[in-house]
Amino acid sequence: MSKQGVDRTRRRLLTITTGIGAVGVGFVAAPFVISMMPSARAKAAGAPVEVDISKIEPGMKITVEWRGKPVWILRRTKEMLASLKKVEPEVADPHSKKSEQPTYVDPDNRASKPEYLVVLGVCTHLGCSPKDRLEPGNVGGMGDDWQGGFFCPCHGSKFDLAGRVFKNVPAPTNLPIPPYSYLTDSRIVIGVDQKGAA
Repeated sequence: MSKQGVDRTRRRLLTITTGIGAVGVGFVAAPFVISMMPSARAKAAGAPVEVDISKIEPGMKITVEWRGKPVWILRRTKEMLASLKKVEPEVADPHSKKSEQPTYVDPDNRASKPEYLVVLGVCTHLGCSPKDRLEPGNVGGMGDDWQGGFFCPCHGSKFDLAGRVFKNVPAPTNLPIPPYSYLTDSRIVIGVDQKGAA
């Protein structure tokens, strides 16, 4: 057999061996790759949450869980919405320029439909859950000029009825607004923004 024939045979054997080796590596690597994929439980923890808002009365708030965190849905009254302008000089980020929220929500009332506030109920200071102080006035020691909102008893941070943080408190930013969208007038989905991205 000529040297050229040996080289061709050797090249063919090398190609076949490399191909078999690559297939073998694929079989060995597959279980490791599959084990790194999120489980069904992990996917469910981050899955969008559909909420029926038709039974929320004006002035009432409900809490749902999304990604292990509380999401508050507050149906604001006309008086509650009017209070947002009154407290604007007292909040640190009145137009939500430094705070986490989707671009499709109004920066002042922090909602895509003014009546419904959808906000993560987690203080931006250390992650505590603020308490409802929705009623105006000296409810729970908030002071006579209190217009309503949320109070974090851990370190004294205060937020208005749009989740905007007051000045001179430990929390650095407004309460975050999660991605959400309306399926109908009475149903929203939390975790999917208005463009359909999760």
